[in-house]
Amino acid sequence: MKITFLHPDLGIGGAERLVVDAALALKSKNHQVRIVTNHHDPKHSFSETTDGSFEVDVVGDKIPRSILGRCFALCAYIRMMYAAYVVSTSGQRPDLVFCDQVSACIPILKWKGMKVVFYCHFPDQLLTERKSWLKKLYRWPLDWFEEKSTGMADVILVNSNFTAETFRDTFPSLRQRRLEVLYPCINVEQLLRPLGEEKLDLKTSATTIFLSLNRFERKKDIGLAIRAMECLKKRAAAPAAHLIVAGGHDERVAENREHLGELSRLARLLGVEDAVTFVPSPSDDLKRSLLHACTAVLYTPSREHFGIVPLEAMCLGRPVVACASGGPLETVLDGGRTGFLCAAAPEAFAERMLALARDKSLAREMGAAGAEHVRRKFSFGAFAGRLQEVVERMT
Repeated sequence: MKITFLHPDLGIGGAERLVVDAALALKSKNHQVRIVTNHHDPKHSFSETTDGSFEVDVVGDKIPRSILGRCFALCAYIRMMYAAYVVSTSGQRPDLVFCDQVSACIPILKWKGMKVVFYCHFPDQLLTERKSWLKKLYRWPLDWFEEKSTGMADVILVNSNFTAETFRDTFPSLRQRRLEVLYPCINVEQLLRPLGEEKLDLKTSATTIFLSLNRFERKKDIGLAIRAMECLKKRAAAPAAHLIVAGGHDERVAENREHLGELSRLARLLGVEDAVTFVPSPSDDLKRSLLHACTAVLYTPSREHFGIVPLEAMCLGRPVVACASGGPLETVLDGGRTGFLCAAAPEAFAERMLALARDKSLAREMGAAGAEHVRRKFSFGAFAGRLQEVVERMT
């Protein structure tokens, strides 16, 4: 089949990783695949989008992303609707369109008689605050349209059972719709390929390294990892430890720029600036090097929709300390099996960090169990087979 993936911004993040993996999965099943996106910066994207693995077309990037620094959601809807129109009227008309994040494109695709799979990472309307009556008024028609347009998809996929429950609570008219859980996957072979020469030169003698890997967004609660480091330093006879805070950082996004500064100031305020290193937008190779170098990964978001980072960590044999909510409840085996699930509190994280710092054999045992867990349940092969089943039903 000719399959087109329609995605708003092909940068670096969990949603983008899912789209890239889905495209690779269907290509491995001999489908003809391309990605159409509103924005693609080769310097801020996954390597598969630039190495010729599949065709990437940019459509609608000249349409403004905002109106005087506001109305980002409305502009995103317009940009995706335009991209959908181009896809449905071009000479490369696909047999199937796989879209995600922004459902506003679906009515146009269906109007043109196309088959559509929509992948819901999380309802868009839950990702923004409504503190003023003006914001509530602005969002009301967008929220209504999100529910109606999402319901027009032929198949709706979600990334976890947690997201499925949230979906039904958020969209009352779609409570009876069939939702299929398609867990994101880990490309084990890619993660385990030989490391490149790119490494981080840490100015520390600490033998225990903790890694926080998330986009620089406030909702990721990265400050929790920094506060946990402060708590760890105060523990009696705690081994010397260092925290690396790495993740996606887009200079175009004000929140990314502001939050990195906020986290730097927090580290100074708590007196742990010498024990924290910030690494904005690491390359794929550097990210893998960081995962190999760390003792454990700290995953700080609460009620995360799914969370790909814990899978990457476990795949490379690193235990995970995560909040006991959302996606990690379905991926991390608690109780010291592949990691620890705990309250979103610095003291709770510090307690688990101390256990891992004091007993490296425990970290190694948990890491080995985590690697086997990921290979068994979240492999690329299992993901590709599940996605192929969905596509075959639509032929």
